[in-house]
Amino acid sequence: MPAQAALSEAEYLRTSFPGVDREYRDGEVVERSVPNKSHGKTVYAISGLFFSLRPLRRVFGLTETRVRIRAGRYLVPDFAVYREEPAGEVPETPPLIVAEVLSPSDSLHDVRRKLAEYREWGVPHVWLVEPDARVLQVYDGVLREVDSYHVPELGLTIRGGDLFG
Repeated sequence: MPAQAALSEAEYLRTSFPGVDREYRDGEVVERSVPNKSHGKTVYAISGLFFSLRPLRRVFGLTETRVRIRAGRYLVPDFAVYREEPAGEVPETPPLIVAEVLSPSDSLHDVRRKLAEYREWGVPHVWLVEPDARVLQVYDGVLREVDSYHVPELGLTIRGGDLFG
């Protein structure tokens, strides 16, 4: 995605952008792809699944929320799962899970870079969901296709059918 003019970190945090929120990478505001219906349905399914698990697994989910992975670097994951509600309006602690949902206009190169940043930040479970291809992938240093997502900390397995219906 194209970068926009330089902005201070404080200015970025005070700014609301029209349409899809933007990310912040060391002084540059970076546009994100515009999600389509498949993207929205998939984020909705992931959100609903984790929302229903709240009483049993004690998890807290956030959609499309800015996170600060370090000074000068803010990303906007499609969905993040925490063991408990993070402090502050812009979480600074790594969640247990980050799920990115691929949109048709996403560059796989940019998505892989973002997944690597989550992993380097300390997110143990980094997922990529491709709704149009109905493919689940995990990133643990390399991106690989899986039949299901396993979260041993929660005693949880999520299969493609759980997300794609």
